[in-house]
Amino acid sequence: MTKTYYFIGIKGTGMGPLAQILHDQGNTVLGSDIDSYTYTQAPLEAAGIKILPFSADNVDRYADAIFVRGNAFNDDHVEVQRALTLGVKMISYPDAVQEQIAQTTSIAVAGAHGKTSTTGLLAHVVKNIAPTSYLIGDGTGRGVPNSQFFVVEADEYRRHFKDYAPDYAILTNIDFDHPDYYEDIDDVTRAFSDFANHVKKAIFAWGDDPHLRLLQPKADVYYYGTNSEQDDFVATNIRKSTQGSHFDVVFKGQSLGEFSVPLFGQHSILNALSVIAVAYMEKMDLSLIKSFLMTYQGVKRRFSEKQIADITVIDDYAHHPTEIDATLDAARQKYPNKQIIAIFQPHTYSRVIAYKDEFAKSLEAADKVYLANIFGSAREKQGAVTSAEIGAEISKFGGIIEEDNMSLLMPYENAVMVFMGAGDIEKYEFAYEKLLGQLRTDLQ
Repeated sequence: MTKTYYFIGIKGTGMGPLAQILHDQGNTVLGSDIDSYTYTQAPLEAAGIKILPFSADNVDRYADAIFVRGNAFNDDHVEVQRALTLGVKMISYPDAVQEQIAQTTSIAVAGAHGKTSTTGLLAHVVKNIAPTSYLIGDGTGRGVPNSQFFVVEADEYRRHFKDYAPDYAILTNIDFDHPDYYEDIDDVTRAFSDFANHVKKAIFAWGDDPHLRLLQPKADVYYYGTNSEQDDFVATNIRKSTQGSHFDVVFKGQSLGEFSVPLFGQHSILNALSVIAVAYMEKMDLSLIKSFLMTYQGVKRRFSEKQIADITVIDDYAHHPTEIDATLDAARQKYPNKQIIAIFQPHTYSRVIAYKDEFAKSLEAADKVYLANIFGSAREKQGAVTSAEIGAEISKFGGIIEEDNMSLLMPYENAVMVFMGAGDIEKYEFAYEKLLGQLRTDLQ
């Protein structure tokens, strides 16, 4: 029986794809959000899903719907408050995701870094082998009738994943992030331990992560990595090129063959290895896995590339030092003979305070570094730290960029410009692209 769902905060990176899944399953879906355009709304509009501005009147108008409450909204939000007052049926986003997890063979991907890229790769491979629904944190979701598998990105922020009970889980890493919520690395590890204890069949964890090694869940654990002495699934004979990454896979001494991915950086090899491990344990055809790994095109805002005249522009969601390391490593592999210019927008004051020195160290891997001012949040509109303080620690620092003045970036030719951040770094990128296009046209 079909139902009507109303999403409070439907443009959220998890809410949007969940709305798409429920729509694909034949339900009536609509929701509300801010008026400003976000990259997550395009798939919703393409599916014909109605997006309304926030208003208490919406709750009255759709009082018979099941309301799905976004994680970002407290009881005093205008629609949440009205829903509580009216007593309409309202469930949390994690509860709605768990309903999907319970329906099929489910595979959840969790980790401080790399979960969106890994979820996207896993969904791409599995959906081409068997009927698969998926929810990816880049705003992409798909529901199919009679799904055999459900692939889902599991977010650790505020322990949103704590009640998920998937059949399988990939754990990419544990790192201290979200300092506005987690106390320290031990607090983060406890959250992942709680999540791992709900996994039913098996966990695939990166073997080099000491915090993942501490977990003792009820499910079987298979470690993946490059260490044949300690890992179960091992990538060996690794070859990196400007076309991608190539490696052999061995499982407990048994060769599974040679695999390739059109992806860059060591992290991409590890992500692919975890996908191979899950697929192998579900007895999927290895030849099909090899084929579909090679046709993967990536997810939104993860090393997304475009070419404007002689300049390569890369857009990436990297907002933590570990993620910056991975993005710049990938850029070096693909473009070994070009200048790599990093343009980074720090995200939230609490994260900058926690990682100011680490940001500076990671950014040194670029040939030149430019910073945008810190992007705050609804919880942190200001703080006792600035982007200039990060820049002061970077030997290759070129200055602070402004949206209405991209002059610092204009002298570069035949370079790779890597825009990174989780805030509104895209507005700087678009301003640069517009000015660059005009300049290159004038020179012709």
